[in-house]
Amino acid sequence: MSVAKKDYKRITTKSLIEMKSNGEKISMLTAYDYTMAKIVDTAGVDVILVGDSASNVMAGHETTLPITLDQMIYHASSVVRAVERALVVVDLPFGSYQSDPKEALRSSIRIMKESGGHAVKLEGGKEIKESIKKILHAGIPVMGHLGLTPQSIYKFGTYSVRAKEEEEAEKLIEDAQMLEKIGCFAVVLEKIPADLAKKVADSISIPVIGIGAGGAVDGQVLVIHDMLGMNNEFSPRFLRRYLNLYEEMTKAIGQYAADVKSSDFPNEKEQY
Repeated sequence: MSVAKKDYKRITTKSLIEMKSNGEKISMLTAYDYTMAKIVDTAGVDVILVGDSASNVMAGHETTLPITLDQMIYHASSVVRAVERALVVVDLPFGSYQSDPKEALRSSIRIMKESGGHAVKLEGGKEIKESIKKILHAGIPVMGHLGLTPQSIYKFGTYSVRAKEEEEAEKLIEDAQMLEKIGCFAVVLEKIPADLAKKVADSISIPVIGIGAGGAVDGQVLVIHDMLGMNNEFSPRFLRRYLNLYEEMTKAIGQYAADVKSSDFPNEKEQY
C-alpha cells in the first residue's frame, strides 16, 4: 500500500520520525563531494550520509579505518555546500570517539562547526553509550549504527552477516532500544537477517535505516558509487545497481582519448 508523501522543503531529524510514524519510507545515499551531493539532493533523497566509506571509494583503502577526522570534515563541508533539502549525517571516523567520551564530543563539535553537517553517526551499542550521551548532551543529533560495523572489521574478521546467533541478536535489539532511550534520532542496521531487522524496527519508535537488512525497516541506504555501478568489483546480495556507469564512463573516456588522437576533437565548432 502506497503512502502519500508529505512535501518537506527541508528534512530534519523530526521529519524522519514523522516519516516513520506515517509509514513513509526514508531514502538515504552517500555522497562525498559537492557535485555528487548536488545531484543526490536535487533528485529528492531524504538523507545524505557522508560516510567513512570515502576511505574505500574515494581514497582506495581496503577498510574504513585509515580516514581521518580532518578528511571527513573536508568531504562533509563539500557536501553541505551543495545541499538545500536533505539532512546531512556525517560519520565519526575510527579513533575519534571510541576511547574517551570527551574526545567523542570534541570530534563531533569539530564536524558540526567546521563542516556545517546536521548530525553525526557512530558505530556501536552499549560499549560507546557514554560517548553518545556526551554528544547528545551538547545538543548534537546522533544516528546509531548496529549489526555489521565496518570500523570493527579486524575484530569480526569478516564482512559476513551479523547477529545470526540468538545471543548476538538479543544484544542487538537491546542496543537499539538503548540508543532510542538515550536520545538517538535513528539507527542504521547493516547486514543482519531481515526478520531480526523487522523486530528491531517494530520495537523502537525512531527510524531504522537498513543496508542489507531487508525491506521491513523504515528506510534504505546504499553507497552511491555501488548503486550507480561505478564500482564493478563489489556485488553483495543487498546491492541493486541502477546504472552501469563503469561501462558507460569507460566507453566515453575511451572515445574522448581516441578523438584527441585522431584530431577529431576539437572540431571547428568547438573552437574560438
